[in-house]
Amino acid sequence: MTTTTRPTRRPAGAERRASGSRPSVRRSATAARGGRPPVSRRQTSTKAAAPSSTKANPANLLAGIVAFLSCFGLTMILSASSVTLLAETGSAWGEFRSQAMWLGIGFGVFIAAAVVDHRRLQMITMLSLIGSLVLLVLVLLPGLGVSVNGAQRWVRFGPVQFQPSEIAKLVLVLFVAHNLARTSSVDTRRSLRPILVVLAFYGGLILTQPNLGTTIIIFAIGVAMLFAGGARVWIVTTLVSLSALAATVLALAADYRRDRLLAFRDPWSDPLDTTYHTLQSLVSVANGGVRGVGIGASRGKYGYLPEAHNDFIFAVTAEEFGLVGSTVVVLLYLAFGLLSLWIARHADRYGALICVGIATWVVAQAFINIGGVLGALPITGVPLPFMSAGGSALVVTMFAAGVVVNIGRGIDWNAR
Repeated sequence: MTTTTRPTRRPAGAERRASGSRPSVRRSATAARGGRPPVSRRQTSTKAAAPSSTKANPANLLAGIVAFLSCFGLTMILSASSVTLLAETGSAWGEFRSQAMWLGIGFGVFIAAAVVDHRRLQMITMLSLIGSLVLLVLVLLPGLGVSVNGAQRWVRFGPVQFQPSEIAKLVLVLFVAHNLARTSSVDTRRSLRPILVVLAFYGGLILTQPNLGTTIIIFAIGVAMLFAGGARVWIVTTLVSLSALAATVLALAADYRRDRLLAFRDPWSDPLDTTYHTLQSLVSVANGGVRGVGIGASRGKYGYLPEAHNDFIFAVTAEEFGLVGSTVVVLLYLAFGLLSLWIARHADRYGALICVGIATWVVAQAFINIGGVLGALPITGVPLPFMSAGGSALVVTMFAAGVVVNIGRGIDWNAR
């Protein structure tokens, strides 16, 4: 009797495994997805081709604001200075060429600050602090300090002339951030005392130039960074009160400061002397109306408006571009501050404190300058950031803006 043996049936796919082919993962993939059918080939290719969603980096927006304000400021400097320079020197391009050179240097340091890791600045903080204090002392020495319009705020080394108080703003930001970042809260011995000592030295040296406007900005930077760093409310309130009291006393102590402080409340009280600057500025702003008289058509720059390319560059802007153009400029400064604070919110403690300090610096200085131009504040002589003529102010401020951009570029915004 012949017994017939049935061949053993090999599992499905065994031939494929025996021949070295990879097993099918369709069933396991389906099970992993909770029983949903697999994605078709057409759907898979469509998903692969779709770009990944990325959030807008605020650092790029901030860089665009800086580029626009500085280039627009260069245009306004040419418009504001051309008439008087043509009458004095026979050429309308002198101030424009000088500012264009400084702007080129400014863009160079802006790119360098945006590329180099901001944490490396901690290594040169103390050296920069000592150097800035030495420069502020050199301003007061005969032969090195340069006096312009009764104010001795510049230092000259050969052909190079710069303003040490502008460097002091940046160094103060780095110093305060360095001290506050060492601890999670404001420590009285390690953080608060050194910061107050440096603020006192900076304030005293800058005030002797005299430069009350920059002194106010210096203290505003320090107070804002202490508040952001976690200082107690009573400490911040005390500093603000003492700073306001000291500023009032100092403003009333000097005759010319007292005249400016009281004159801005009534521009017509002394139109040929004390309030002349304020009146001419208001005339230019009013002449611009809503749409402005057009670029290059300002009348205030024809010798009526003093320092039209510097302290009163905003008045020329308001006259030529009107309410619309001047409002855009104000909004750009506000956007600079808000973007800096947005970056600070997501940065490490050291970077966040730097962003707060630089935002306070730029916005407060713009507020003081524009307030003086509009007659809402006393005229203090501080330049408009990125727009007013002045090499050292432009280069230092652009370096500071580059540091904020670097901090923003180091944040993974897609993970936020």
